[in-house]
Amino acid sequence: RKVVIVANLQPRKLRGLTSNGMIVAASIEGGKPVLAAFLEDIPVGARLR
Repeated sequence: RKVVIVANLQPRKLRGLTSNGMIVAASIEGGKPVLAAFLEDIPVGARLR
């Protein structure tokens, strides 16, 4: 499964580990997070616009 990530972030320590990016997700109040994905197949490394 392919998901959307933001990979151009400065490295930061989160919970004792170095993070270089963030996974994009959304949720409604009281709901579980849902990963952002695409309806069509796209190549790994494609840029969001």
